[in-house]
Amino acid sequence: MVSGVSKSFGGVKALRDASFAARPGEIHALAGENGAGKSTLIKVLCGVLRPDSGTVQTTGELATAFQELSLAPDLTVAENLFLHDPPRGRLGLVRRSVLAPRADELLRRFGVDYVDSRAVTADLSVAHRQIVELVRALATEPEILVLDEPTAALQESQVAWLAGHMRRLREQGCCVVFTSHRWREIEDLADRVTVFRNGSHVTTREKLGEAEAVTLMSGRSIDRTYPRLPPVPAGADRTLTVSGLRAGALREVSFDLHRGEVLGVGGLAGQGQADLFLALFGARRAAGGTIQLAGRPLRVRRPRDAIRAGIGIAYVPEDRKSEGLLLPMSVRDNLALGILDRLSSAGLVRRSAERAAVRSMVTQLGIVASRPMTQPVGTLSGGNQQKVLMGRWLLTDAEVLLLYDVTRGVDAATKHDFYQLIAQLAERGKAILLYSSETEEIAHLCHRVLVLREGRIAAELAGPVGDAEQIVAASMRERR
Repeated sequence: MVSGVSKSFGGVKALRDASFAARPGEIHALAGENGAGKSTLIKVLCGVLRPDSGTVQTTGELATAFQELSLAPDLTVAENLFLHDPPRGRLGLVRRSVLAPRADELLRRFGVDYVDSRAVTADLSVAHRQIVELVRALATEPEILVLDEPTAALQESQVAWLAGHMRRLREQGCCVVFTSHRWREIEDLADRVTVFRNGSHVTTREKLGEAEAVTLMSGRSIDRTYPRLPPVPAGADRTLTVSGLRAGALREVSFDLHRGEVLGVGGLAGQGQADLFLALFGARRAAGGTIQLAGRPLRVRRPRDAIRAGIGIAYVPEDRKSEGLLLPMSVRDNLALGILDRLSSAGLVRRSAERAAVRSMVTQLGIVASRPMTQPVGTLSGGNQQKVLMGRWLLTDAEVLLLYDVTRGVDAATKHDFYQLIAQLAERGKAILLYSSETEEIAHLCHRVLVLREGRIAAELAGPVGDAEQIVAASMRERR
């Protein structure tokens, strides 16, 4: 039970007299926008942060899987799984010979046979790192399990895997507390929901619809979940042409992307989606195939080639913290990073031009930052961090935008802001390649959808598809 907890960071009040109570044998969801205080409350609950005031009472062993992965990136999966209690010999030394076999046994026990226990954690995908973090918490068989955004990076099958374990623990009398920005998961799993706004408790309910929840969380109503896409202009020029591209898991992928078009990339996890985006941006070397940008051949060997090529290619990655943002640096520095050459003269940054560019993007995207010129971007909420990353690439004025799971880990209201932004960018003539781990987004936000299967295009669906099941079904069928 949490009662009257307050916590401030400098002049920012993250929690204001926050309270909630969860029971044994219950799955209890904490809901709220980014910056509502959910993650801070969980860190207080788990003893990571000391509250300024208030009390926390728990009974029984507690395990946590954090939104910000707590794995040691340079250690192997096996070493991370047994980091706190490794197998030791008589002299107290770690028995490395049995470390990997025991990790394999543990992973199999939880139905995870697709993660190599000997792999270095940093080499895993974000989803697989999250799975390892979850297995480490589940393996303790705790009486209280606290999960902070556990599904943000997971595919639908992996979400179902976690849901099964959460229900199993509930049946055993465990108290499960979790946060999620996917309302369908909250409706499916939670026995009760507690809503927070601006660090304060708003309500606790057994039944709560999404529309009312969004209003309670944000203080405003959202009429449409997905905006209406502007039509692709008749005879629109081909902005990007890809022929026979091979890279990583990709096998002979070809497609056109037109001016003003949102082209979705769907399919089950691990079918080459990440390889496609990274190869187009030059972050992964292509093994074959050709790329044309605005009708001209383009050789992309590194990201610099993509950024500086003609009309420009920009890439917004899935993991803003490790792949996108420089967390200790200011909002200004992160926003201006992509256009420093334009803002500089004789090697010196023209600060007035930089401030003007930063202010315009902060206003355009509604970035909530008290001191954008000096405030470290790492102190912002997740949704505002994602807006900063998006803003950096919008400032480059690139005509091709590669958006890879840009709504991962952001709240419903911020997601709606991104949906509106994507539609606006398409209306302005930007060519957008879009991937999302939430198939529902691909179904509603794209003019066409390419479904990848085993590294090849298995189907092309005219959009907006509207029904995510069509994309899932296409991903399961044999390739044409």
